[in-house]
Amino acid sequence: MSVVPQLVVHRDKELMAQAAAARLITKIVDAQAARGYASVVLTGGRNGNGLLAALAGAPARDAIDWSRLDLWWGDERFLPDGDPERNVTQAREALLDSVPLDPARVHAMPASDGPCGPDADAAAAAYAAELAAAAGPEDHGPVPVFDVLMLGVGPDTHVASLFPELPAVRETERTVVGVHGAPKPPPVRVSLTLPAIRAAREVWLLAAGEDKAEAAAIALSGAGEIQAPAAGAYGRSRTLWLLDAAAASRLPRALYPPASA
Repeated sequence: MSVVPQLVVHRDKELMAQAAAARLITKIVDAQAARGYASVVLTGGRNGNGLLAALAGAPARDAIDWSRLDLWWGDERFLPDGDPERNVTQAREALLDSVPLDPARVHAMPASDGPCGPDADAAAAAYAAELAAAAGPEDHGPVPVFDVLMLGVGPDTHVASLFPELPAVRETERTVVGVHGAPKPPPVRVSLTLPAIRAAREVWLLAAGEDKAEAAAIALSGAGEIQAPAAGAYGRSRTLWLLDAAAASRLPRALYPPASA
């Protein structure tokens, strides 16, 4: 059952990134206080990397016990290790290389020159197995119950590498799939599926810029997830859309309170 999304609209993308970073710090610290560790799924793209850069510059980042943080990815471009287009490469540059993470808790998706070789489907199966191994009895499923799972929203409403009408967005059993023929380069990717995304306690969808306005309006208008994958991304307890004013420009004003503008 989907959770009714909450919307927070910020004046511009810089403010959105800073506020989202502050929100994430609080979530991680609270989870670590409650359970001893936290689990977060990162997203790439300009909004995901903008959030990580804002987190790197936030004085409160030192409140996090980085050694007790598990990091996963929602999707990855299936390219060689270290390729500048890979989400993990960009995340390391934006934040990860500057904080004391436990390398064993940084779960990058396989690269095309890794143990699985150039087989994206084998890479997806390997990542699914890694997720399953990390899931405890309390998670009641094949993936850990992530504290926060972040997703950038594409102009075509795609999230992770789940593009409208492609087979990956229709997957109901597997938690990770290889994506072939993606409409934006590179065409081959690895992605969490909607069932894996919905295992998260909270799903945050990030959208900034005028080019995301139509996608936000479609996804929040009751569109189906096959045609608008962002509409099918929701968390167990909370679904949060974090937007800037440009991305929210086509939304009915009634959808979000004036205080969040």
